[in-house]
Amino acid sequence: VLIVNKPQDMVVHPAPGNYEGTLVNAILYHCKENLSSINGVIRPGIVHRIDKDTSGLLMIAKNNNAHNSLAEQLKEHSITREYQFICHGVVKEDKITVNKPIGRNPKDRLKMAVVKDGKNAITHFEVIKRYENFTHMKARLETGRTHQIRVHALSINHPLLGDEVYGPKNNKFKLKGQTLHAKKLGFIHPTTKEYVEFDSELPKYFQDILNKLK
Repeated sequence: VLIVNKPQDMVVHPAPGNYEGTLVNAILYHCKENLSSINGVIRPGIVHRIDKDTSGLLMIAKNNNAHNSLAEQLKEHSITREYQFICHGVVKEDKITVNKPIGRNPKDRLKMAVVKDGKNAITHFEVIKRYENFTHMKARLETGRTHQIRVHALSINHPLLGDEVYGPKNNKFKLKGQTLHAKKLGFIHPTTKEYVEFDSELPKYFQDILNKLK
């Protein structure tokens, strides 16, 4: 298993308009043939994804046994995935669990939304620190739907700072995307069967905003 701390503004795997400079290009160079083949030649080793503008930890499977093990743990919701983000507004509750199904937005197919016939989605939110007009929070994913944290944060009227898809179009920090960092990742190692956990520092762009909010 390979653990990667992905920078913001990097696409995970090649897609129309993004065939070079992706995370897959980088891990193919680093690992050569030593990657799982389950998701095909375009997504070798990729077990799960995070958005282009989301930074942080990703696990890459270096063989098919590891891929199957990690995919099963994702399916069982047993993997620890903890994110940190900054959202608009001051969140009053210390902890909030959002249990709302997510699917394609019927009015805009490029967006996701809380919809009745969507897939089950559960996010556990917790306040880290409140500021004048913003809140620094962490989120633990119980499920892994596309844009889950961003959509659930919007559903409680606290969209992510910098998220121009689900939040305000303009922000005073001139951000390239949402302030969302996949900080912690924990799982049962496919070979040793022991629980391992990884933690990454908040990236500079994120820390700079927190310093400005103080």
